[in-house]
Amino acid sequence: MTTTNADQLDRPPVHALLADGTTVCIRPVVPGDHDQLEGLYAEMCPENLRFRFFAASRRSGAMAADRACAPSRTGHRALLAEMQGRAIGLAEYEGGDVAGDGADSAEISVAVADGLHHRGVGTLLVEHLVSAARAEGITAFTADALSENHEILRLFADLGLRVTRRFDGPEVRCTVALDEDDAYLSAVEVRGLRAGVASLQALLRPDVVAVVGAGRKPGSVGRAILHHLHSGGFTRRLFAVNPSATSILGVPCHPSVTALPRTPDLVVVAVPAAAVPVTAEECGEAGVRAVLVVTAGLDADQAQALRSACRTHGMRLVGPNCLGIVNTEPELKLDATFAAGHPRPGTAGVAVQSGGIGIALLDGLSRLGIGVSSFASLGDKYDVSGNDMLQWWESDGRTGLALLHLESFGNPRAFSRTARRATRRMPVLTVDAGRTDAGRRAAASHTAAAATRTMTRQALFTQAGITATRSVGELLETAALLDSQPLPEGSRVAIVTNAGGAGVLTADACAEAGLTLPTFTPATTDDLLAVLPEGAAVGNPIDATAAVTEEQLGTCVDRLMRCAGIDAVLVALVPTAVAEATGDDLVRALTRAPGRRARPVAVVRLEQDRSVELLPAADGGTIPAYAEPHAAARALAHAAHRAAWLARPAGTVPDLTDVDTRRAHEITEEFLRTHPDGGWLDPRTCADLLSCYAVPQIPWAWAETEDQAVLAADRLRGFDGRVVMKAHWPGLVHKSQQHAIHLDLRGDAQVRAAFRDLDTRFADLMTGVVLQPLADRGTELFAGVVQDEVFGPLILFGLGGTATEVLADHAARLAPLTDHDVHDLITSPRCAPLLSGAHGSAPVDLEDLEQLLLRLSRLAADLPQLAEADFNPVLATPGQITVLDARIRLLPRRPHDPHLRRLR
Repeated sequence: MTTTNADQLDRPPVHALLADGTTVCIRPVVPGDHDQLEGLYAEMCPENLRFRFFAASRRSGAMAADRACAPSRTGHRALLAEMQGRAIGLAEYEGGDVAGDGADSAEISVAVADGLHHRGVGTLLVEHLVSAARAEGITAFTADALSENHEILRLFADLGLRVTRRFDGPEVRCTVALDEDDAYLSAVEVRGLRAGVASLQALLRPDVVAVVGAGRKPGSVGRAILHHLHSGGFTRRLFAVNPSATSILGVPCHPSVTALPRTPDLVVVAVPAAAVPVTAEECGEAGVRAVLVVTAGLDADQAQALRSACRTHGMRLVGPNCLGIVNTEPELKLDATFAAGHPRPGTAGVAVQSGGIGIALLDGLSRLGIGVSSFASLGDKYDVSGNDMLQWWESDGRTGLALLHLESFGNPRAFSRTARRATRRMPVLTVDAGRTDAGRRAAASHTAAAATRTMTRQALFTQAGITATRSVGELLETAALLDSQPLPEGSRVAIVTNAGGAGVLTADACAEAGLTLPTFTPATTDDLLAVLPEGAAVGNPIDATAAVTEEQLGTCVDRLMRCAGIDAVLVALVPTAVAEATGDDLVRALTRAPGRRARPVAVVRLEQDRSVELLPAADGGTIPAYAEPHAAARALAHAAHRAAWLARPAGTVPDLTDVDTRRAHEITEEFLRTHPDGGWLDPRTCADLLSCYAVPQIPWAWAETEDQAVLAADRLRGFDGRVVMKAHWPGLVHKSQQHAIHLDLRGDAQVRAAFRDLDTRFADLMTGVVLQPLADRGTELFAGVVQDEVFGPLILFGLGGTATEVLADHAARLAPLTDHDVHDLITSPRCAPLLSGAHGSAPVDLEDLEQLLLRLSRLAADLPQLAEADFNPVLATPGQITVLDARIRLLPRRPHDPHLRRLR
């Protein structure tokens, strides 16, 4: 270990939430903290001093402060918890086998100020120490405690890590294994969920709200929000802040936040940008717990001052530059927005960054009758995020559907874990915004060429079970079906129509959406013909003809509901003179029955003005009706995908054998010591790093001269007599495009000629050549990883060889890969049938292919310095999987723990 106090100082302070939702700053201890640390111990009661030091000695506290603030030393780290400038907790570890437990362990100690126990201070500090220790190669914490110190023993037991205890008289020695597994991450998530929801109470369930910036005359945003709060029937206390008025819109007005008769839980800030930081500071000093800043146009200094005020005083922040927030709970009726009208109460939670999108969703959900449970326009998203809102909706007891429109992600990996959990309980839908990226940088490798921000975002949505749509319209169309209908068990759809042309359009739409139209069994065909008018065609689509009556159509749909080979029914209707003459209402044939049948039913009405409507059914439920067949088909396809995702158990990250993570870190650190700016690994270092993960590589040899090349070729010819020669120099990416490769070399003369050719053409660049035996025939694949600074490592897989970028037949998933992710990667590309033995060919070794992708994922997850890895081609045959060419680029990056609890 090489940790020093100087290393700690490079780590910026972070803010995180305690169990009660209050904010605390976690930062490294500095020498200037000595006095307040000594004060921390001096204020402890004798019993807590005895629990900490095994004796109630004031001198022990002074010595502990000396030790925490001492000059840098190897293996030591100390973290301070600070609330509004006051030290409330200290946790530190001392490594280097100081306790005789091994060089990979460290002794840990924790102290929390009197009066602040049971709020999660110690647990939060230990979580941050665990993250730091893992990054330094520490695998276990040890701690001695008095057996009667139940609080510290409970802290260790509840971490979610494996803890062993050894009792020795009145003392107990605890050993905490620092393995990062799902149990620990889940425990951290649960603590984060509780803290996050607690912190949002003041924002989304405030007892007292004040609006700062409400003008006396119409036209200001602040006045519009005050009007919305007042006219919307906000049931709690409401104030306005304006030094020039005593009442606005009938709401009591006071000159400042500090002059209010009660401290607000939530303050809405609608003042000019220059006044925002001062207002936020005033709110913080008054004890306000949350602020909603609708003001736009803050410059960098104003933005930083706003953030600082919120963090210093522990206030949650929505905005700036936002539309506002809504909570339609009947006992609250909070509408702090400046939208045109009040949203209808309902079950959809909505979070957006764009105010315009927010207005469209509020209107659309209200019109459909789904309504809104709570809404947050996040704006520039300085603090409260989509992740926070997902946690709130999980816990509010009202939300059954979550709709998101996020233009950026602060911590996608933490968001992914939250979303995976939330989507098990409710549908989570989003608009995949910003799908084009015309300004993307020039690619440095095949991997970077294939990876796009769209592909990365779609991988996140797919793995988290999020339903990603392509427009606000499609989002509402899908929400209508998911809110009103059960999920289908599969993708098999039966189409019923009263007009053949409408049936054809609907069939095309279903096929294009990935749905299937099964052929009915003879028994089903006879059963349907028996209830339909003469001349009906019972294929799929079922053409019931214009003569179908209301009764016949209803009976037909009911029988399809009982058909074993059908998962959903789509009814395409057009108005006809026949129905008008007979008084039949074909739509009524569907709505007079229960709206929520055992399987989903949707209607296409080509004459319908709006893209989607929810038609009331006899049981109080609803049936979605669409103006276009493609809208209905897309919604059903999204529902089928969600059903399939829910039906599959959560994936697990498999354990791998023959992995030497320590050696991989040593190779990485050594390379970056000699290449401080990073770069591409030379072939030998690349091979050494891949061997740490048992990645199967073809035999190879390195040569820097013509004679060395001949000797190397002679050794390699033992495989089949023919060799391949590849030029190498730092930064060479596309060997084939550069004509820097010679294939099928036989005999010494051809090897010499090939070397001379490369040496002549690339004399100023080439540092040597790589020789390999000529590989057998097989399927050429591509596998790679690119480290996204926001999303983390993205694993790509698909068809390889020289055409990999031209054909762009790739799939992508974010690391670490689960067993399900690997299966999806292999089966998603268009080339997948080739791997399974299509057209009479033998299937490749799929088990070894899965292993290769899992090992690549582990490599990327272990090494944050891995900027890119490029395996192309990977030769796949029935007998083995072999990497023929591998390139790796490293950059000097610090480890980043995406699951560490902290605010933005």
